Amino acid sequence: MKKMVILGAGISGIGAGYQLNKDKNNKVILYEKNSSWGGLCDNFIIDGFRFDRFVHLSFTNNQEIKELFEKSCESIRHIPNPKNYYNGIWLKHPAQNNLYPLSNEEKNQILSSFKKRENRDIDKIKNYEEWLRVQYGNYFAENFPMKYTRKYWGVEAKELETRWVGNRMYRPTLEEIEQGMETEDTPITYYAKEMRYPTTGGYKSYLNYIVKDLDIKLNHKVREIDITNKVIYFTNSTQETYDELISSIPLSEMSSLIKNIPKNIKENIKKLRWTSGYIISLGLKNKNISPYLWFYIYDEDIPFARVYSPSHKSADNCPEGCSSLQLEVYFENKKEFKTSKEELLEKSIQKLVEMKVIKEEDLIVKDIRFEKYANIIFDFNIYEVRMKIRKYLESIGIKTIGRFGEWDYFWSDQSLMSGLEIGRRD
Repeated sequence: MKKMVILGAGISGIGAGYQLNKDKNNKVILYEKNSSWGGLCDNFIIDGFRFDRFVHLSFTNNQEIKELFEKSCESIRHIPNPKNYYNGIWLKHPAQNNLYPLSNEEKNQILSSFKKRENRDIDKIKNYEEWLRVQYGNYFAENFPMKYTRKYWGVEAKELETRWVGNRMYRPTLEEIEQGMETEDTPITYYAKEMRYPTTGGYKSYLNYIVKDLDIKLNHKVREIDITNKVIYFTNSTQETYDELISSIPLSEMSSLIKNIPKNIKENIKKLRWTSGYIISLGLKNKNISPYLWFYIYDEDIPFARVYSPSHKSADNCPEGCSSLQLEVYFENKKEFKTSKEELLEKSIQKLVEMKVIKEEDLIVKDIRFEKYANIIFDFNIYEVRMKIRKYLESIGIKTIGRFGEWDYFWSDQSLMSGLEIGRRD
């Protein structure tokens, strides 16, 4: 029997374990550093309020993933209703073709700039800033997505390449922009037509079916991987041997886990960039919050980039008669975040009050937590650097999966597929 060890019991590790478990000739063990499984799909509860670790909704079109999720739990189906907050004004999402609430002066500036934008071959666009200017014109690019890029990615738009964009940014026609300036009655152009969320138990409930037969060892943080003798040492003074090893541990951690890693691989690992984040979770004693499932904030004096409502996703996420919000604050890993957690929490609450989203006297739960890994930053080194690192790891018998193991912009269904597919190849 082959011993298959998987490092990390997040969504990709669980997917790999589920697939490998189908072969009775495998002995599959997952090791998770935390005290519960789920990774960034996990959740926590404070005084009856449930909050996900980072914010999740399912909009997958992958039939296999949909069926696995359906076997796990019942879903609540939501029609996306995101909003944007810009200089005190609420706009439908995406903002580029829903500009009706703006002043005529600003609408004219956006429209004029859009008409003057360069007609450039997309293959000749050098960076994300240029992509934004070509797609939307200078005024909109500078006042909307370029500001949001600094808040969400923690870098300037010109530092990013563009292959990651895909269908994430809607590109309206001139007619759509003009229509969105004349009326709020515009069609939904968000890239997902439906959002799904478990009725009970938080987002990780979508994994209940595939996790139920897995052998998961919790509270096992990897200290060292001995690739010569195929032994993993954990910080709790235990160890495990393996025949094959699959890892969802971030590539950036590998320098400290593998002895005698080649110098060129170490140098490539140092080039990896990502965002870290703070999740601010708020519970309110009433339902006096906006009806939006989530919204984006462009104002740079407001620290958080996105706000979601766990209670809108499912009433199971909070006590009866209450409501909840989660705020996401991001920064680039190589930069120092100078505001303390306490200051950030209080400033964020004050900004929500100023936005008239909440009343401070309604708050009964206030929580802030740090997450070291949020998103991958797609700078100009990423593709070559991650290829060299993953190729080296494969050469020493370590297969990598998931958002941080493959170092890619994966949504949760893509992370699950990453695990399922590596399991099929073994």
